[in-house]
Amino acid sequence: MFSRLLVLLVIALVLFGVDYYVYQAFRSLPDPWRRPTQVISLALSVGSVAALLLFFLVPGMQGATMRNFMATLVFTNLLVKLFAGIFVFMDDLLRLGRWVASKFGSPDGNTGPSPGEPITRSDFLLKAAAVAGTVPLLGVGYGILIGAHDYRIRRVTLRMPNLPRAFDGLRIAQLSDIHSGSFFNKRAVAGGVDMLLREKPDVVFFTGDLVNNTADEVADYVPVFSKLKAPLGVFSTLGNHDYGDYVAWESPLAKKQNLRDLMQAHRLMGWDLLMDENRRLRVDGDEIALIGIQNWGRRFSQHGDLAKAYQGTEDAPVKLLLSHDPSHWDAQVRPQFPDIDAAFAGHTHGAQFGVEIGGVKWSPVKYAYKQWAGLYQEPNAAGKTQYLYVNRGFGYIGFPGRVGMPPEITVFELKREA
Repeated sequence: MFSRLLVLLVIALVLFGVDYYVYQAFRSLPDPWRRPTQVISLALSVGSVAALLLFFLVPGMQGATMRNFMATLVFTNLLVKLFAGIFVFMDDLLRLGRWVASKFGSPDGNTGPSPGEPITRSDFLLKAAAVAGTVPLLGVGYGILIGAHDYRIRRVTLRMPNLPRAFDGLRIAQLSDIHSGSFFNKRAVAGGVDMLLREKPDVVFFTGDLVNNTADEVADYVPVFSKLKAPLGVFSTLGNHDYGDYVAWESPLAKKQNLRDLMQAHRLMGWDLLMDENRRLRVDGDEIALIGIQNWGRRFSQHGDLAKAYQGTEDAPVKLLLSHDPSHWDAQVRPQFPDIDAAFAGHTHGAQFGVEIGGVKWSPVKYAYKQWAGLYQEPNAAGKTQYLYVNRGFGYIGFPGRVGMPPEITVFELKREA
């Protein structure tokens, strides 16, 4: 309890310092700017303090969804004050410069507007601070209220010269990173599932992170995701969050039971969970191999065994791989398994924040992952193309929303290349 109180005190002092600095500056704003700016600033401050007190001191306020919203409120308050504080600091530097100039005999210590100038520089900077503070506020609000469930369908064609004729035109739908423990709008989530079903895919892939930490998070959503059906089946694998590695368990047995419960949830939804296994997809006498491994990542847990999962697929003309973490592709898939035609991954979420406009594609996650969103392709030693697709995720974790990186449903079409 003492350590929690110490953390609370440190965070509160930092927030108070930033808050006080910006709030004092807002008191100098002219009407009609002063009152609404002060009200919004004070409301964010009080809300942040209340969120911290509830989280640290009140039992039962530490569930995933509540924790995410409380952390978002505190972080938003800090962002608003930092954005505004940049201009407030510029104003203070301007005032300091004038004071220094006056001390060294500047002929003009006037702080009012210059002739023909409708507003003083100080007033301009303070108003700019108020406007700048609304940028993160509006962005966070949009991300939660709209961006979190603004599902987008992305269409991708994968061309393969060795694709059997019966699979030419096969439609695959992919979901990834559901993170059911973060959801707060069940109706919107069900709407996303309906969007996928309207695409009438032949097969559905799910590439890991069904939950944030514990199997019970998905209980309320089993009926929703049980609706996912396809003629060739629904196949899934595990992500780094599915093992309960980020929770303090009362015993190793409790952690193992949680994983068993999660695997049972996949079965209840009618999903075929591939635990370092493979399956054959068959259409009109032709077949291709589907390989699924447990999580394997450079930065995260390496539960998966691709060599084991690969066994028995050597003769398949096309091999598709479900592997949650995209770093697996360069680390193991391409150098050791050049005959795997396409890998399907997720994990990065596109950081739930970024820009994709025209040819511009950016997110802070690009500095951590070489392949972080969309389609990547490289030739193997024989010159045959190997594909990796990184899904931007269906859900969210941490920040309960998305800004510039909407949740994704990917629909692939396999085409036989002449």
